[in-house]
Amino acid sequence: MCAEQGNLKWTLMLLILEGVLCSTWNVEYRQQHICAVRGSSVVIPCSFTYPDNELVKSVKWVHERHDIFNGPFLYDSSSDPDRSPRFQYIGDKQHNCSLEILQVEHEDTGKFVFRFITTADKFSGTSGSTLKIVDLNISMTKHDGNKTVKEGDSVNLTCTNSCDDGKPSAFNWFKDGQSINEGPVVYLRNMSSTNSGNYTCSLKSHSGTTSEVMHIDVEYSPKNTSVSVTPSAVVDPGNNVTLICSSHGNPTVENYAWFKIHNNSITAVSHQAAHHFRSISQRDDGQYFCTATNEHGSHNSSVVTLKVRAHSVNNKRTILIITAVNCCIAMILTVIAVAAIRRFGKKRSTAPETDCELESQNAIYVNLPAFDSSQKQERTLCEPEVVYTTINFNTKRKPDMVQQMDSHDDDDDDDASVIYSTVCRTQPLNPSYTEP
Repeated sequence: MCAEQGNLKWTLMLLILEGVLCSTWNVEYRQQHICAVRGSSVVIPCSFTYPDNELVKSVKWVHERHDIFNGPFLYDSSSDPDRSPRFQYIGDKQHNCSLEILQVEHEDTGKFVFRFITTADKFSGTSGSTLKIVDLNISMTKHDGNKTVKEGDSVNLTCTNSCDDGKPSAFNWFKDGQSINEGPVVYLRNMSSTNSGNYTCSLKSHSGTTSEVMHIDVEYSPKNTSVSVTPSAVVDPGNNVTLICSSHGNPTVENYAWFKIHNNSITAVSHQAAHHFRSISQRDDGQYFCTATNEHGSHNSSVVTLKVRAHSVNNKRTILIITAVNCCIAMILTVIAVAAIRRFGKKRSTAPETDCELESQNAIYVNLPAFDSSQKQERTLCEPEVVYTTINFNTKRKPDMVQQMDSHDDDDDDDASVIYSTVCRTQPLNPSYTEP
């Protein structure tokens, strides 16, 4: 009986000792479940124990989608510690086995397991720590419940982090990449086309945690409706003219109409954005405007006046006739002038002789060839000397005595090289010589 009791005691002691020894190999995950926003960084806190007489040779982290005993490992201090820079081992080889994951992605969702190897044995904490990755969500609410956002509507945008466990996160808001607000909600009142754009939110503590894009497209009726005329609003009959209507709207304007104002009445002339006049005529002259329409309303352009010049062809013909008449008149006047000049010259050459009166102010000097008295005159002229002949144009007849004196003076100077003669205005001067 005593022997049996003694054996029982030894058995209990062995069991207790085995339990103590076994408890020295352990991995503790202080957070069994971790939630993180995509793009943020997360730390998996971890600690491990082993017998004091052991030394740790290597530490490893592995994802459950791989073999937790053989890898491949996300982190392995014994082989390639920089294999994946997103996974940073922030523990040591004593008791801290914490792992930091940078910019977590959806593929990181799952269980992570720590494994270490000592000089005598190997151990893995198979319970692991499970990681959940979520996105920030944006929701929109409208006062009328309609999903379509129109000009003048009011909208609330709310950013939600499903990882929140009672403590709301701090958020930043962005529109087309530009910071616009802080806080979980953005209030947009009396919206216009300027509020259209892409809205995102992110955790204030992690700028990389950008939510999915919430696109807002504010719809509105046509506006800024305008008219252009090609080539001009003032044209000649027979030309081609185009009226073009343009407008801005959301949805895009696809319905256009052209109207003509005539005698205080309005008449529809076209249902296209561009209205063409082929060989425009006087009946097309007048005022026009266009209307742009989409599902939210219509908008009219200003009035444009189209002016078609009257009787343009007749005016051109008149100008051509006047030009031709002027040319004919100019030619007739030229012919008359030429005939008058010729007639006047002929009268001067045939006028009767008149007496001359010497007036020094009317003297004209011309060069005549001089001949030696002994030299026989020939039909051709000899080498000329300069002879000055004074031709006086006189209106009064000189007394016979004066003329005789002049003639006498000329006889005395026969041998002189310079000869001064008085020639009456009516005597034609003939420089040619004829044989005696």
